[in-house]
This record gives sequence, structure tokens and C-alpha cells, in this order.
Amino acid sequence: AMQVGQAQLHELFTAVFVTMLAVAPVFGWLTRTFPRQQLLPWLYAFFVANLIGFWMVFEAGGTQSGLVARAFFVWVSVFNLFAVSVVWSLMADLFDTAQAQRLYGFIAAGGTAGALAGPSLTALFVTLVGAKGMLLVSAGFLLATMLAVTRLRDWAARTGAAGTAEEAPIGGSIWAGLTDVVRSPYLLGICLFLFAYSLLSTFLYFQQAALVPAAIADSAERTRLLALVDVAVNVLTLAMQVFAFGALIRKLGTTFMLCAMPVVSMVGFVALALAPGLATLVAFGIVRRAGEYAVSKPARETLFNVLPPEQKYKAKNVIDTLVHRFGDTSSTWIFAGLRSAGWSLAGMTWLAVPVAGAWLAVASWLGRQHRER
Repeated sequence: AMQVGQAQLHELFTAVFVTMLAVAPVFGWLTRTFPRQQLLPWLYAFFVANLIGFWMVFEAGGTQSGLVARAFFVWVSVFNLFAVSVVWSLMADLFDTAQAQRLYGFIAAGGTAGALAGPSLTALFVTLVGAKGMLLVSAGFLLATMLAVTRLRDWAARTGAAGTAEEAPIGGSIWAGLTDVVRSPYLLGICLFLFAYSLLSTFLYFQQAALVPAAIADSAERTRLLALVDVAVNVLTLAMQVFAFGALIRKLGTTFMLCAMPVVSMVGFVALALAPGLATLVAFGIVRRAGEYAVSKPARETLFNVLPPEQKYKAKNVIDTLVHRFGDTSSTWIFAGLRSAGWSLAGMTWLAVPVAGAWLAVASWLGRQHRER
């Protein structure tokens, strides 16, 4: 991204979205062709081969090529959503709703622990193997992931967990993921839930981009503040995932957990509109981001446990990748459109309140639908 420059970033994001649109039927074909027990190990083997291939190109001098830089940017942007999405598809396949409510907090905590460990491991390894060598380190971690997936499948087979009874491929159309999302009100509701989150996150991001430089002139101090905020978010998230999520969702239910962050967003944006200062922004940002990772995200994943296997993989992957990136991209265009129409940041902060209210309505409806299913 730094190599091609800010003026061309919109082209890169467009390429990412188009690539995800092309990947959707390919993943549909894979799920139709390969048994679920083999799907994830082979997918990760493919990703490992990609990393080794990029390393070979970089070693041959490809780091100065604009085409290679663009290709790697698009690949990473697709991979970092796709690789996580298929793991959660496996979780939805193996665990029923009661198991998900008990375990998803701990599983999500693994992701948070990785987010905390990743920068430290990068700082350690990059001095030993160099920036290009980090691709091989990443490939090593993906191989470890393949081993973990295989052991989890073996455990599921021994215990008779859900999703292990049939060895045959899922079948169905290669376009089933896209068509199921369009035809199913339940899946469309999940899409709206994710879109509302993306839209409000964009509004908050641009608030941060305006308020932080206005309050802190020194770039080093700004970096320090944002780093401290990230530490606070990750520590709070990890604590909530390990100690609170399982107990809360079993006691209060999926609907309550889905509605929690829309309510927090409504209160937070009202507070930010009434007191538009850095302290309000930081406090709201920490609570909202930690709540998304520790409460909203694992609760949203339980919505897929009640779906048939084909939708757990195909439709879920479309939502986690294509719909997610569409929400990010369209949210930036909506914000730009409002700014060009003369809306101020204060006006858009007030506009975020009814958007959060609509998000709350969608969350409540999804919770009821999930319970009925």
C-alpha cells in the first residue's frame, strides 16, 4: 500500500472486492467436490504454497515490482478474512448451540492471544530472518494450524460430534453461497447486522481521524495514545472472552448478547455528540471495540450453528468475506457522500444514533429467529 501510494488505494480495494466476488464460486466448487474432513487441511496447504511462492518471487527481486506489490496486497486482504472464516465454519459444523455458548468465548480468546503475540513474534523473528523471511515464518504457523484442525477433526470423530457423520462432500451449486444469502431473510439479517457494524465503525474511525490530531499535535504522542488504546482493548477483550462470555450468554441468551453492542453504540454516540472530546472518544472506542471482539463477534458466530451444513460453509464464507468487504467499502463511500453534501462530524454523530437503533432492531430479530430455529 505504501509502495503504490494513497492515490491508488481505492483501486486496490476495488481489486480486493472483485477478487472476493470471483473466489465465492470457487469456494462453492471446493465444498461441492471435497469432503469437509479434507477441505480445511487442503485449503491451508494451498495458502502455505502461496506464501512460499511469494517468498521465492521476493527472493528473486520481486519486491520492487508494482505488479507483485499489488498482487500481494490483494492476496493478504482476501486471505486474512478467508482463513478465519473457514475456521469458524468448522466450529459451526462441529459444535451445537449449547457447546458454542460454552466454548466460543475461549476459542475467540485464541484469536485475541494471537493478536497480542503476533507483533512481539514479528519483532523477534524479523531481526533474524528479515522481512521476506517472515513469509516462511507465517507458512510455519499455518502448518501448525493444519495440525490443529486435523486433531480437532479426530476428536470430533471419536466423540461423535456434529458434522462428522457424513464423509461425502457437501454438494450443491457453486453459487449456493450467494443465492442462499439473497433468498434467506435470516442470512440477509446477518448481512444487515454486519453492515450496520461496519457503517458505525467507519463513522467512529473518521471521528478519531479528526479529534486525535486536533487534541495532540505531536505524532509520537498520537502513536503512543493509539498504542495504549490497543493494549487496553486487547487486555479487556481477552479478560471478557475467558471469564465472562460463556457465563453471560448461557445466563442472558444470544439475543441479549447480540443487542449489547447496538445499545452501547447508541449511548456512546449520544455521549460523543454531547461531549465531543478526546476522552469521550477514547472511552467509547475501547468499550466498543472490546465488546465487538469479546461479545458481539462470538455471539454472531452462534447464529450459524442452526443452519444446514451447506450454509455453514458457503453462505457463511460469502458473509464473512464478500459482504464484510462490501460493508467496509460502501461505508467509506457513504461517509464521503455525506461530507460532500455538507454534513459535519457532529451531524453524522447524531445520525449514527438512529443507525444504531436500526442495528438494535436487527439484532433483536436475529436473536428471536435463532431461538426459534
